[in-house]
Amino acid sequence: MEQEYFKGRGAQIKTENRFLKAQYVTDHIEGLDEPLLETPTTQIFIENARQIVNEVKSPDLSMMYSMNPYQGCEHGCIYCYARNTHEYYGFSAGLDFESKIIVKKNAAALLEKHLLSKNWNAVPIMLSGNTDCYQPQERKFEITRSLLKVFAKYRHPVGIITKNSLVLRDLDLLQDLASDNLVHVYLSITTLNEDLRRILEPRTASAVKRLKTLEELSKAGVPTGIMNAPIIPGLNHHEIPQILKAAADHGALNCGMTVVRLNGSIRKIFEDWLRKNFPDRFDKVWNQICSFHGGSVSDSQFGRRMAGEGTIAEAIHQLFRVSKKKYFANRAAPPYNLTKFRKGGTLSLF
Repeated sequence: MEQEYFKGRGAQIKTENRFLKAQYVTDHIEGLDEPLLETPTTQIFIENARQIVNEVKSPDLSMMYSMNPYQGCEHGCIYCYARNTHEYYGFSAGLDFESKIIVKKNAAALLEKHLLSKNWNAVPIMLSGNTDCYQPQERKFEITRSLLKVFAKYRHPVGIITKNSLVLRDLDLLQDLASDNLVHVYLSITTLNEDLRRILEPRTASAVKRLKTLEELSKAGVPTGIMNAPIIPGLNHHEIPQILKAAADHGALNCGMTVVRLNGSIRKIFEDWLRKNFPDRFDKVWNQICSFHGGSVSDSQFGRRMAGEGTIAEAIHQLFRVSKKKYFANRAAPPYNLTKFRKGGTLSLF
């Protein structure tokens, strides 16, 4: 029995959760008399988090802090490394990740408490390190907007990375922060091919919308950049020059990239997706991803996991370097201003 393809969702399967003793799976769908899975509707779960600011200790990244107002993400990007974290909540990294969304409604209060700590000194905090802070549910809950209000109150630096044009809703706060060099906004652009985008990142804004968002932010005086990530050989690697040129033409001041890696349950989710959508090039794409990571699609080795290694990875990095030099020469985002931080909020003005 062939399973129906779930349009509007990235993952097409419900994967096992390594933390659960009992669960149902779809490993042998041919043995079922009727479908076990149906297109899931989005469910919302409210969490009263204990903390919101997380220190990122990876040596692959510069010293930084991140915060995530949501757990799980309706965008449904098939490659998303954050899928594995959904298992800590008892959910699957597959369909559950993009249909069971956890909302941290007390995020703003937790951020304010963190900034008021006597031991805290201003260091840029990234929204978000895990799931998109402007995913569809943000339109309803406005958690990210409430966080930006706290950053503005305390004149604290913040970075944003998103795939959603909803960021323009908060242009008033972003302009206020930008007036003191307290914000950078990055748009993640994986492909300019809309047919690929629809199945790779099904509930994200189109590339055209993301580029227009870059342009509007830039015209408003908000420093912008892009992440061309992840690079997937055989699917989007050839688009690097076109993506960087388009981003520069729309006002981006900086750009970065990472290569794809498929750790944990993401390996099975991506493999299933790739076989269903690109059966003719499955072996080519899969083997080239393996070439990045010492013969495996998963990789936890610092220094290699985000950059890859080998001849194919080097060719991709060289293409990126040449394109960046061509389109981003003499461009740079202004450095964050760490001197504006008000430990007492607006009260420190008096």
